[in-house]
Amino acid sequence: MKLSIGLLATCAIFQDVAAFSVTTSNRLRSTSLSMNVETNKNAKEIRVGVIGAGRIGLVHLEAITKAPGVTPVIISNPTVSKAEKAAKQFNLPQFTADAMDVIKDPNVDAVWICSPSQFHADQIKAAAAEGKDIFCEKPIATSLPETVEAINACNEAGVKLMIGLQRRFDENFRRVKEAVDRREVGKPIIIKLCSRDPEPPPFQYVKGGGGIFTDMAVHDLDMSRFLAGADPIEILAMGSCHIDKSILELEGSEKFDTAACMVRYPDGVQAIVDVCRQSSYGYDQRAEVLGTLGMIQTDNVYPNTAKIYKNDFTGNADMPYDFFLSRYNEAYVSETIAFCEALVNDTPVPCTGEDGLVALIMALAADKSAEENRWVSFREIVEAVYCKNPTECELLSQSESFPEGFRPRADARDLLLPNPDEQKEEQNDEKEEKKNFFSKMFNGKYSE
Repeated sequence: MKLSIGLLATCAIFQDVAAFSVTTSNRLRSTSLSMNVETNKNAKEIRVGVIGAGRIGLVHLEAITKAPGVTPVIISNPTVSKAEKAAKQFNLPQFTADAMDVIKDPNVDAVWICSPSQFHADQIKAAAAEGKDIFCEKPIATSLPETVEAINACNEAGVKLMIGLQRRFDENFRRVKEAVDRREVGKPIIIKLCSRDPEPPPFQYVKGGGGIFTDMAVHDLDMSRFLAGADPIEILAMGSCHIDKSILELEGSEKFDTAACMVRYPDGVQAIVDVCRQSSYGYDQRAEVLGTLGMIQTDNVYPNTAKIYKNDFTGNADMPYDFFLSRYNEAYVSETIAFCEALVNDTPVPCTGEDGLVALIMALAADKSAEENRWVSFREIVEAVYCKNPTECELLSQSESFPEGFRPRADARDLLLPNPDEQKEEQNDEKEEKKNFFSKMFNGKYSE
């Protein structure tokens, strides 16, 4: 039942039993980022609804309230008291316990989905059916067929879909990306990424979470593609358990707390990723690119720049941030601003459904590689998807006979309908072609 709020943003619950619910002394960093969204003369006012009043939902909501041209009007959360508290804190007129109240609210133009992963696909489809633009925290869905269906539901409805892969908006990683694009270190040769958490998550989080490649390494795999600027070819992955032996009873890569991957990209570029669920020295998030003319790397982010110099120690006075919301607070704000800007100015979103799909394919391929102890081509994962139509898809096992007329797709893009921005670009190209044709005709270019 709707109680009071009028916006639609699906920023799902980052539940109290969070992925890394460890006690931390670090507070969320206040951001110094500018909230000035660039607008044009055709900019429109966007009313937003948020789904999820957990920690990540509140990070997005705070950014939304400061972005020009965007107004949050409603927020939902199953524990309605959390939604009510958020509505009062950020002056939203409505709050509710039901996500569908946000999705169906006629006053909502766009929805932020920050709910638990298992609800994402259905909420995306429902919002698309109502004609709402959508921001969704990763993953789009918990399975590959559902992911394709959800993206195509948005593309079919002509609504924008942006996926929350926040590391792409981190200032440190973006500087590395700029260096690669500008060839400051020459042509890339090797990309290295590491991701190590301060403490392992609870057993109940790991169980049913999809495994270390899907729930943890997916960010690093996506970042390797982001930095490489190309689609990957194949992957070799392995995993082991060193920290929490209780997870050894779990299936597949859920029994790993440590893993490593090698990814092959075009032109011989190699990416090396290592992840571990425990780091005794804080949250370890680093990137490095070796090029033909040099190397660029990032360091961890610390709460301050103070250093201690003693006869038995020289180094940072404090350890790196020990929680992902502290480490990536500004990145979450930046991605929120980026989507707001795309909504207000009707421009392409910077992180698409396709990006979310490819990240999941990379994680699934890593899982398969670790299980079968071999290199796995990413096209193997894509070719297993069969779609009766764009929004009805399933996985085919190797033992099944292919449906009549089934033609395996080698490229993930071939599973998707064009998104609204691509459709608009195609229409503009057609208009330009017609304009040029008639211009030449009237100028006598086609006369005999």
